[in-house]
Amino acid sequence: MKNNWLSVLSGRRSIRFRMLWTFVASLSAGMGASIAIPTGMIFGVPASVLAFFVSFAAVFFWLTRSTIAHLRMLSEGLGRIAGGNLAYRIPAGRQDELGVVAEHINVMAGQLEQLIEKERQAEKAKMELITGVSHDLRTPLTSLIGYLELLKGKAFRDEGEYDRFVGNTHSKALQLKDLIDELFEYARLVQGPGAEMRIVDLRKMLNQLLVEIEPLARSSGLSVIAELPEAPLFVRLDPEQVRRAVDNLLMNALKFSLQPGTIAVSLTQTAGRAVISVENEGEPITKEQEARLFERFYKTDESRTNRSGIPGGAGLGLAIVRGIAELHGGRATVVHENGRFRFSVELPHEAAK
Repeated sequence: MKNNWLSVLSGRRSIRFRMLWTFVASLSAGMGASIAIPTGMIFGVPASVLAFFVSFAAVFFWLTRSTIAHLRMLSEGLGRIAGGNLAYRIPAGRQDELGVVAEHINVMAGQLEQLIEKERQAEKAKMELITGVSHDLRTPLTSLIGYLELLKGKAFRDEGEYDRFVGNTHSKALQLKDLIDELFEYARLVQGPGAEMRIVDLRKMLNQLLVEIEPLARSSGLSVIAELPEAPLFVRLDPEQVRRAVDNLLMNALKFSLQPGTIAVSLTQTAGRAVISVENEGEPITKEQEARLFERFYKTDESRTNRSGIPGGAGLGLAIVRGIAELHGGRATVVHENGRFRFSVELPHEAAK
């Protein structure tokens, strides 16, 4: 405390005291010079008076030179930042109010730089979204139009080919609907009002999802193994969104599992978190691909073959899983080793209390 007061009184941390001591020092120098100068007249003015003002001004300008230099540096720094150089930072070598102003200007420039960078990223993400949507919607839409033109022109040889054209048209229409549903879900997560939280038995929800997906898994040559707790596990969550997240993980496992194979689903409780895991065997991927699995529009088609016959999505399924997990204050993870994938969603369990 004593050192702080000494710093303030000395003027190192207070520009007011620095200017006060500058005035006192200049006044003392002027008075000393006026006393030291012998009596006389210069241009009709007493020499002692001239000595006082000259000495006062010289000492005052000399002692205030660093403050004026810092003010000029602040002005130059503000000019650079206002000119668009948001990466510029004003050297903060003082501890007084001018030093605080320099620090605040630097913080302001940093925040502006981050804000503009976020806007750039948002614009880039918007363009990527438009590009991804255009690419993913064009393929099924083109096929859909092609089959409809064949049907309209009656370009089928027999009833069997007609049925095949109709079936393919229906399949492409469903694929288009799934793509649009994914896009709406992702947009709702990004811009929506948030989660509608309720206390839900997570074990019961998983049981219902597994019953629904069992026939589809069986038709793909896959079996589903569930490891669920015997007692109910109540968690505060948005049931619609968590159901969508788990369904996305199950569909991902169905699409990319080796056939015949097994999909293992488990629900555990650890360290105040409820963990839903979906594990399956697939084709190995690289570490770089693994790190990007939860990115939107990212697909590893060249290394992960869709063996189920289920139409592929827009590359948003796992991104939606991550978004839902983070919206609940949790996280989504993947562990991969030699083609064995374990996708997990962790949800805070304390929310149920």
